[in-house]
Amino acid sequence: MKKPLKKTAKKAVKRKAKADNLTELKRQMSKLQRESGAKIRALEASIKSREEEIQRKGKGVEQLEKELEGKDQKYRKARSDLSQLKKESSLKLEALEEKVKKVSEELEGKESELQSSKRLLEQRESELNQLKEKVQYKNQQLVSKDIEIETYKKTTEERIFQLEAKIKELEARAQEPSTTTQ
Repeated sequence: MKKPLKKTAKKAVKRKAKADNLTELKRQMSKLQRESGAKIRALEASIKSREEEIQRKGKGVEQLEKELEGKDQKYRKARSDLSQLKKESSLKLEALEEKVKKVSEELEGKESELQSSKRLLEQRESELNQLKEKVQYKNQQLVSKDIEIETYKKTTEERIFQLEAKIKELEARAQEPSTTTQ
């Protein structure tokens, strides 16, 4: 019977070892459960904070999307306004170019009129200078004629004075014989 005892003791030791192993396993399992629970809570807290961050960022993204949409609308409006301004500017530029062309043509016409007027003015000035020279020449002739007339007048007056003196002398002579004859 010794053998069975050994077997029972071995069985008891085995059982005790199994129980110890089981207890150890339970302890390790409860330790793992605590650690895994702590890790799970940490992960859940991390997930929760990330979810909150994601929600915050989601709100920020929504706000940015709204701002982007507003800016996009402003951009489209500005682009439309710019297109309209370009069209208006183009029309105004065409009108101004047409006016410039018209004014240039008028200026060319006025320039040719001015040139012909200048030529006419130069011609008239030349005629005026010729007439001035003629008038000056005629004035010189008049002055010399005036001098000649003055000289002639003086000569004639002297001659008249001399003739009057002779007449008086002749009258005086003519009266002397008649007074002597009486």
